[in-house]
Amino acid sequence: MKKVVTFGEIMGRLSPPGYSRIVQTQSFNITYGGGEANVAGGLAHLGIPAKHVTRFPNNELGKAAAGYYAQVGVDTSDIVYGEGRLGLYFVEFGAAMRPSKVTYDRADSAFANLSPSEFNWQEIFKDACWFHWTGISPAISESAAQALREAISVANALGITVSADVNYRKNLWQYGKSVQEVMPELIEGCDIIVCGKGDAEDILGIVPDGSTKSGWHSICKQIKAQFPRLKKIINTKRGQISASQNTLSAVSFDGDKVLKSDTVEISQIVDRIGGGDAFMAGYIYGNLIYGDEAQSLAFGVAASALKHTIEGDINRANLDEIELVMKGDLSGRLNR
Repeated sequence: MKKVVTFGEIMGRLSPPGYSRIVQTQSFNITYGGGEANVAGGLAHLGIPAKHVTRFPNNELGKAAAGYYAQVGVDTSDIVYGEGRLGLYFVEFGAAMRPSKVTYDRADSAFANLSPSEFNWQEIFKDACWFHWTGISPAISESAAQALREAISVANALGITVSADVNYRKNLWQYGKSVQEVMPELIEGCDIIVCGKGDAEDILGIVPDGSTKSGWHSICKQIKAQFPRLKKIINTKRGQISASQNTLSAVSFDGDKVLKSDTVEISQIVDRIGGGDAFMAGYIYGNLIYGDEAQSLAFGVAASALKHTIEGDINRANLDEIELVMKGDLSGRLNR
């Protein structure tokens, strides 16, 4: 099978043990995470060849981060190393009415200071069938946006499916270019995007026009008119009961109609970081294995729901577990 390639920053993740707060903890647990890399990790865990491309500091932290993803089978052979630091983020885990909290410390990272010339996309995309990126990468620096622009151009020329989670992080856009100046050109090269109503308004200035019952359906029609290359627009919907209990579902627009998945209730959240990435990995898996949109959505939702029960950024749910949830079995019965 041909491989899936992802591109983006990986950071060190530091979290207090259990449900402690940063102000009270005396120690941190360390792991590693990055939106795009988590997609590659989730796919590799399910047996899909996956490669992640990034730039790390040439030190023990960079090597440890690369090794963390290599442990689940991600191809790290095209990661480059150079000067700079490893970006960090800190996670406090919430419970009941207290939400989880993320604090970033990622300025001036090795990834932010990459040079586009460090990546040979023709070589990187050999034997690739899919390229995935997120709206975080072009927000980090102008050079990261340029590297991504070049990657999309080569992927398009090679006939590789390009997907993006266009998530808008306002506080990241600090290098003099606005999201409205950068993102539309990148979206033009995509076949599939993850986009909600908030992102559509913030990035593209698109709001529901009242022509349909569903506001999301309305914005999808407008996005498709602006970006005719797009084959699918997808999104997840989270119901927030508490920090410990959520519901999750997904929708897909194919240019004509909206397809909705069933809703899965997540009754006891362990770690929700990476839940969206787990959905995207599951959705890509469904496209590559099932070739059916309804099953792809269902598999993505089931994979994401299970990720909420697993510590760390990468979804380590097994295929049989995901397929069990797809069938509606949420019992969590003991397996012997």
